[in-house]
Amino acid sequence: MSEPLSIKIFLAKGSSSSLRTAEISNWSGKAIASSRKELNELSKREEASSPGVYFLIGNDIDTGEPSAYVGEAEEVAKRLKQHLNKDFWNQVVAFVSKDENLTKAHIKYLEGKLIALGIEAGKGVIQNSQSSGAKLPESDQAEMDIFLDRILKLLPVMGTNLFSTPSKKESGSTDKLIFKIKDLTAYGNRSEDGFIIYQGSQAVLEDRPATAKNKGGHYQRRRKLIDNGVLEESDGYLLFTRNYEFTSPSLAGAVV
Repeated sequence: MSEPLSIKIFLAKGSSSSLRTAEISNWSGKAIASSRKELNELSKREEASSPGVYFLIGNDIDTGEPSAYVGEAEEVAKRLKQHLNKDFWNQVVAFVSKDENLTKAHIKYLEGKLIALGIEAGKGVIQNSQSSGAKLPESDQAEMDIFLDRILKLLPVMGTNLFSTPSKKESGSTDKLIFKIKDLTAYGNRSEDGFIIYQGSQAVLEDRPATAKNKGGHYQRRRKLIDNGVLEESDGYLLFTRNYEFTSPSLAGAVV
């Protein structure tokens, strides 16, 4: 069971999609977020002049899928203004430290971890490729892993679950639903954010003719899962190489 957390959210304009901040009790970090059109207002806030990691959130221009870009900066506000040439995003979320103890190495480490988590989760398009991150002393790494955990707790509250992966409890569930098609079997179950298909499940190798012809959303999702190594061809079918969480049972079934 996850630990209980007390989160304090301040809506500067009374709207959950406008300028807002969020904090977790007994944590040195702070989240600040806004819509794209409020970037100038966000940039004027004291927190935005600090070092931190940030997320540009929107929809991929080519596929329409949820999308995010992960970055780091020693002065978040200054760096965010350099991203106005990217058209896909409409929301921004940044995480800084209230005690000003985040170094360049710290934020590079967090950036690398977050990009890897976003790619692993596979829930949308991560706009940047894998970051090299940064190597930290053991004590600093332990501290940043706690900071990372808090970021992951706040991100869904601040507007995106692209970096969320199934909990160990969900992934290890013994109460599995079974789906059979064309002598193939897939196992899954509902999760907090949708529906998990478990590692070892099978999916049909060939897309339905109409799906392949139209090259719509389900076709694109299967291609993406193959490209990312979530699905691998094995003896005439596709095999799930790891647990994968879909946003709904119907999407999971369509991909299988």
